[in-house]
Amino acid sequence: MIAIRLTFQPGIPIFEQVVFAARKAVVTGHLKPGDPFPSVRALSTSLKINPNTAHKVVTHLINEGLLEVRLGIGTVVAEPRIPPRNERRVIVDAQLEQLAVDARKLGFTLEELQEALAAHWQQLDPVAREDS
Repeated sequence: MIAIRLTFQPGIPIFEQVVFAARKAVVTGHLKPGDPFPSVRALSTSLKINPNTAHKVVTHLINEGLLEVRLGIGTVVAEPRIPPRNERRVIVDAQLEQLAVDARKLGFTLEELQEALAAHWQQLDPVAREDS
């Protein structure tokens, strides 16, 4: 059973969708540090994606530090490395700018955007999900 949940979205490359789904599975606690990650073949088969795409996904997640290869065990979810505050800001700034531009274009107020962001943030919180 693969802990990655994927809803295919037209217009978004499958590679990006799978990488995002893997990140989300880690953030929400569906995949925890030390959990085995599917092999390229298993990932390709279960998600019905090209093996080359699956390989690219696994390689990208390893390079990103989300996964690590352990001798004799295979690929597992890595212990999280939280970058310093200034690095974290740089990492999300472009995405925040894009979100702000899209929200303004759609007529959102700052308060509406903050409410929407808070709702999504809450959905990602494993503790809050268990309470509901």
